[in-house]
Amino acid sequence: MTILRPDLAVIADHVAPGARVLDIGCGDGDLMAALRDTRDVDARGLEIDAEKVATCVSRGLSVVQGDADTDLGFYGDGSFDYAILSQTLQTTRRPDLILDELLRIGRRAFVSFPNFAHWRVRASLMFGGRMPVTRLLPVTWYETPNIHHVTIDDFAALARGRGLVIERRWFLNGDRLTGAAAANLRAEYAVFLLSR
Repeated sequence: MTILRPDLAVIADHVAPGARVLDIGCGDGDLMAALRDTRDVDARGLEIDAEKVATCVSRGLSVVQGDADTDLGFYGDGSFDYAILSQTLQTTRRPDLILDELLRIGRRAFVSFPNFAHWRVRASLMFGGRMPVTRLLPVTWYETPNIHHVTIDDFAALARGRGLVIERRWFLNGDRLTGAAAANLRAEYAVFLLSR
């Protein structure tokens, strides 16, 4: 069994057994496979990269090639118990509209993202004057798929502004959970569980 990325492990631990899940931006399908194999979840995926779709299909996963920015409208209202968007929100054109779509498609939504307000990112900008290349952001600014630099506080404000309920949130430093105190400064990644 594949060891899950820390944010995916948090999500996997909190999806109800037997649920119907849509994993948007599912990559190679690690989360879907874990949910299928350990929680008896009916997991479906949407992935933009054709090679990753082929990898998922070779693993016996139900994945279609598509783009979160344009193809979520093909899914019916309330089709899933959970819509999952892990490490993808910052790559979408309109994250605000994507959140609406997640909670139209699913009764609840998990969203995970890198926190661009982490102290290492701030320090790199302050002392180096350049966009950082860190473990959190491993490629240079012109190679990154990230088009929106979201922080934990930005995301929470967006969710509240759209009338969404933040049911739970988890903050990660590397592979460890960290407390909510000063999370916008201390956490490298965040995972939010949302509903309407």
